[in-house]
Amino acid sequence: MIIRVSPCLLSGTIQAPSSKSLSARFIAAALLADSQTKLYGLSECDDTTSALEISALLGAEIELGKDAILITPSKGGIPRPRHNVINAGESGLAARLFAPIAALALEKISISGERTLLDRPFNMVIDGLSSLGITVSSSDGLLPIEIEGPITGGDITIDGSVSSQFLTGLLLALPYAEKDSVITVKNLTSRPYVEMTKEVMSTYGLDYTHTESDTGIDTFNIPANQTASGGEFSIDGDWSAAATLLVLGALCGRPELEITGLRGDFTQADSAIKGALLFAGYHILGTDDGLSTKKKRPRAFDLDLTNSPDLFPVLTALAAFSNKPSRLRGAHRLASKESDRASVLISEFAKAGIKIDHDIDTDSLVIHPGKVKSARLNSHGDHRIVMAATILGCAGDADIEIIGAECIAKSYPAFFDDIESVGGIIQEIK
Repeated sequence: MIIRVSPCLLSGTIQAPSSKSLSARFIAAALLADSQTKLYGLSECDDTTSALEISALLGAEIELGKDAILITPSKGGIPRPRHNVINAGESGLAARLFAPIAALALEKISISGERTLLDRPFNMVIDGLSSLGITVSSSDGLLPIEIEGPITGGDITIDGSVSSQFLTGLLLALPYAEKDSVITVKNLTSRPYVEMTKEVMSTYGLDYTHTESDTGIDTFNIPANQTASGGEFSIDGDWSAAATLLVLGALCGRPELEITGLRGDFTQADSAIKGALLFAGYHILGTDDGLSTKKKRPRAFDLDLTNSPDLFPVLTALAAFSNKPSRLRGAHRLASKESDRASVLISEFAKAGIKIDHDIDTDSLVIHPGKVKSARLNSHGDHRIVMAATILGCAGDADIEIIGAECIAKSYPAFFDDIESVGGIIQEIK
């Protein structure tokens, strides 16, 4: 699908979609609980669909209601697979999160995926589960991977510099192992995502201790043979999606664009967008139901996004409209996403007249502002690139066409409809 985004002013209110990261964690926790879980406001994106389908394949009963989803878990905190092949679609989160959970099963399970996920490395999952005595096989560290458990617990050391998704899966799975576990994590970077996982664990009554040494080593002690209690929970609004909407308001809001649905009950890495916008010279107004921003030219900024790498695309788009170059640090976190985001941002923004340098020595992207020119950009199957390209189209002086815009459904299916509802000029090119 090709979408054309034209320059516009935006005014009104958009409710942020529910958090896909939080939705996936609640679904995984519900699968292993000892009682039913009812989830209100679950994200409707493709990643959540993948998590629900995997949960059902691993033995949960899923009932879809008008305003909630009821999950009846498999018995005894052990997955009871209905099928020995699990397809995670394009969701790296679902694949990495559910791999340790699938390893609790008494049967051999294969985890596969589709399209861009088939090119993303899974060595961390393979090596980590192998160190816990699980038989894991794959081809060149890619999906599909075959897992033969059950996981019984023990000690595991992992590198946390690339992703926290596998760690999240371990934290949710190991409480159900038959012996105590210790997870040692070196170079942990995605701390807000780990905090979210810990908060979900506490919500379900799962026990753990987390300590951080002076040398930066994180240690998680997980007691064995635990049980979790289900309940009724509401999912927070998604700060990753809200970041795009707030940046759109900052560049196109006249008189202002309001974003609602952001309760902040759970930690989310991309709530860092508030601080980023302050550094860019904006005053974010708190309203009765949310936050609002209005049109203003941003000032140049220098930010470290190591702990919130999903903000790179939208802040790159914001920086394109500044008066001086901006620097975004932590670029190494962009390599294993839906696309190689650093190279994609550089190549696609160049088509629109925006130069970006990749400074290897400082691990950063340097964005040189310029006049946006009409261009057709390729999403490379990456929903965050679609969001960034949309910002260029709305806030610039020329149309931007986006190839492969349908991948936005991975995290925000109603994105273009929501933008149109507040004045966006969106057209599908047949």
